[in-house]
Amino acid sequence: MYNVLMEELVLRTSDNTKIALNLYKSSHKEVIIVVHGWFMTKDSKAFRFLAENLTENFDVITMDCRGHGKSSGFYTFTEKEIIDVKTVVDFAKKTYEKIYLMGFSLGGGLVLIHQAIEADADKIIAVSPHHSFEKIENHIWKKEAWIPTFKKMELKRWFSIRPSCISCLIGKKIKPIDIVEKITVPTLFIAGEKDPTVYLWHTKALFDRAKCEKRFEIFKNGKHAEDLFLEDPQRFLNLCVDFLKTPAKTV
Repeated sequence: MYNVLMEELVLRTSDNTKIALNLYKSSHKEVIIVVHGWFMTKDSKAFRFLAENLTENFDVITMDCRGHGKSSGFYTFTEKEIIDVKTVVDFAKKTYEKIYLMGFSLGGGLVLIHQAIEADADKIIAVSPHHSFEKIENHIWKKEAWIPTFKKMELKRWFSIRPSCISCLIGKKIKPIDIVEKITVPTLFIAGEKDPTVYLWHTKALFDRAKCEKRFEIFKNGKHAEDLFLEDPQRFLNLCVDFLKTPAKTV
């Protein structure tokens, strides 16, 4: 049984943005860096619960992307958050033998983009990643979308979100679909069959385009991103741990 110590840290990016993170230390040599999506934070109940459950097998880093939680700046909907992810990965590389990236929604797209550019993680888990930002359906008026959001309502978190409207509307963003085939490490794609925000076809298209060792898991009747974990935490955890602990195939 590992003793877990959670430490709050702040890193500074190359563009002088402060990135807050929680480091769950349990003396493992492998670390999972968890990247949230739009309107979530490292301190939300969902990501605290996830991190605490993962510490049995790994050290865990959860982070606030810019414009969220305790980080500074404004959220640019993946335009500049790739800098945030790189900053945290560079920090982790100083300590850990293996680095795994797990991203949710836009964070799922971010970990794919990061790995395609930097090629410095050992495995990737992308949960409900987007094909490209402009193609996200985001039918927030549908009960399938707003009911899960309402259930996760945390006023402190909601008031901490600071979006960049310019980046949302006209910012230049890398499309995961244009870069996913550059990934060479094992990648697990996870999607909800009934995702009302980033439809299932996004993840399927990314999986089909990827050329690496890959796996695709669909949660029947599942919704979006961290909701897949909250709806069936044991299946989600077992799936991710099994994927990360299974040795990569040799070519």
